[in-house]
Amino acid sequence: MKNLINLLMPVLFVLTACTQNTTSPKLIALTFDDGPNTTTTVHVLEKLKKHVIPASFFVIGNNIDEESAKVLKQAFDRGCDIQNHSRTHSNMPDLSADEIKEEIKYTSAKIREVTGVEPLFFRPPYISVSPLMHEVIDLTFINGAGCFDWDPGVATEARAAMVLKDAADGGIILMHDMQGNQQTVDALDIIIPELKKQGFEFVTVTELFKRRGINPQKRTMYSNVAD
Repeated sequence: MKNLINLLMPVLFVLTACTQNTTSPKLIALTFDDGPNTTTTVHVLEKLKKHVIPASFFVIGNNIDEESAKVLKQAFDRGCDIQNHSRTHSNMPDLSADEIKEEIKYTSAKIREVTGVEPLFFRPPYISVSPLMHEVIDLTFINGAGCFDWDPGVATEARAAMVLKDAADGGIILMHDMQGNQQTVDALDIIIPELKKQGFEFVTVTELFKRRGINPQKRTMYSNVAD
């Protein structure tokens, strides 16, 4: 039993990756789930352009159609990350190994078709994971500090306050660009200027690992990549 627990420990717990470099600037990665679409995703991109920062988009494969693919390519061309968030946003621990593989394969293929780049990271729908998922998904899992912005009852100011409270060097912020989520779009005009005042530099998830000199590990789920 002890050996089994030791085996599952990397699967079940979130890893904070650390290095010894104490001179690095404060880095933070904004991430957005559940797109792409031709409304909210576009509005998020407008805010990113306004504030001259990149972000990372964890996309649902079934949401990538002819029109939303153009938005996705625009995000990529502006220096944003495009990563995998499954095909159907199902509760994946309920799926078989073959079904899980298909969820990932389909979305990665759609991303590659639009951007020409293979995704490196995966955010599990509902942050729901299982040992089987870690076994069959050959991507690094990403979590992040959320602000309950999937709930329309959470006001713009409350969303911003939660992000600012949880902001940390090497942090990954989890938000949503799902269709109609205008309160998160509006919150960016509070979040981004304030974090800039606090000395944060905005990077993509891919750049966050590179800048910290950390090789993303499998069978691990990251919420922070800090010095």
